[in-house]
Amino acid sequence: MSDDAKTRGLLGWIDARFPFTKLWEDHAAKYYAPKNFNFWYYFGSLAIFVLVLQLLTGIWLTMYYKPSAAQAFASVEYIMRDVHWGWLIRYLHSTGASAFFVVIYLHMFRGLLYGSYRKPRELLWLIGMAIYAILMAEAFFGYLLPWGQMSYWGAQVITSLFGAVPGIGEKLMIWIRGDYTVSDVTLNRFFALHVAAMPLLLVLLVAVHLMALHEVGSNNPDGIDIKRHKDTNGIPLDGIPFHPYYTVKDMVGVVVFLIVFVLVVFYSPTMLGLFLEPENFEPANPLKTPEHIAPVWYFTPFYSILRCVPDKLWGVVALAASIFMLFLLPWLDRGKVRSVRYRGRGFKIALAVFVIAVLILGHLGANPPSPGRNLVARICAVLYFGYFVFLWIYTFFDLEKTKPEPERVTNGSFKWLWEWIQQQRLGKTKPEPERVSPK
Repeated sequence: MSDDAKTRGLLGWIDARFPFTKLWEDHAAKYYAPKNFNFWYYFGSLAIFVLVLQLLTGIWLTMYYKPSAAQAFASVEYIMRDVHWGWLIRYLHSTGASAFFVVIYLHMFRGLLYGSYRKPRELLWLIGMAIYAILMAEAFFGYLLPWGQMSYWGAQVITSLFGAVPGIGEKLMIWIRGDYTVSDVTLNRFFALHVAAMPLLLVLLVAVHLMALHEVGSNNPDGIDIKRHKDTNGIPLDGIPFHPYYTVKDMVGVVVFLIVFVLVVFYSPTMLGLFLEPENFEPANPLKTPEHIAPVWYFTPFYSILRCVPDKLWGVVALAASIFMLFLLPWLDRGKVRSVRYRGRGFKIALAVFVIAVLILGHLGANPPSPGRNLVARICAVLYFGYFVFLWIYTFFDLEKTKPEPERVTNGSFKWLWEWIQQQRLGKTKPEPERVSPK
């Protein structure tokens, strides 16, 4: 150990054996983020916060949960009624699952708004989409664990979809369930995946996602590269250190999020059946099918696409394609600019129609099917896939009329903070008066 490290005490001792300070500087203190982050840039840090919340509450719940078809429902009731603060932990976890998808969907929408999937961030987007896919699997596996009516029959319906795969469908469905029907074996299998495999994979992918982000740099509302303009020390002129400026900003976001989150947990944890269905407060009964089987709200847009296709196999194909198309965005969009601020009117209209179509599909998927609803769902499904086709044609054939991008990023929500930082960086101070100012 060097003399300098010795003088730094415990931190020096750690740095001599583990690059703690280097990691802190590379990913926080000396990581320069664009100065013009706005409201939409809260959701990345909020996603990490909710992930930690889900891991902690999930660990606590596993201490009392029984992964057995005979005891699962009763163990959840025991947590809710007899364990001290058990109801709170359970509602934090169930509400946290929905909050996770709210945050993730807003985070993805910001990527669509500002072109965060465009070069050089293609791999970053793919990793993010992999996180989304794993999160959907994690939510599905956890959905069965309460062993309520909707949990049981929802798992029965979703796992039966794999039976539509030509040739190997029946065997694949039995392999996933571990039995010919959803049973105790399925519950144990999903429990292991939910509490061990998927969380480990999520944490790993999130770490890789952050590493990729800090390698290529963060995007910004203007969609331009802040590395093009640097000072003599190689520091981006349009960048500020992530810590302490954005760590403090993110803390404000976390506080606001917690206020809303806690209000939901204490006053409406079921959110009128959107977060926890009334049927799920009844134990699973293989002999009694619910009148209407539907997944939780964050799956309903894709479930609506599946349901509006008459043929089961093609419905599964449409469901898989609706998610797969999101992976292809970096290569479908060949526009000259990234940010919606400078894109053509056609792109803005198409993005608005895409979002509206997703919202309508989500609403239809949560309601019983009918001929009228199926017709609307088919129209919205065409609009959903049409967005990707339009984006490719619109940009590949250079039909988009864009606005000129600025040479430097524009000032964001914290203009006063940026001006103060510039003064400190350039050493600008107010001139002192010649004489003492009068009182």
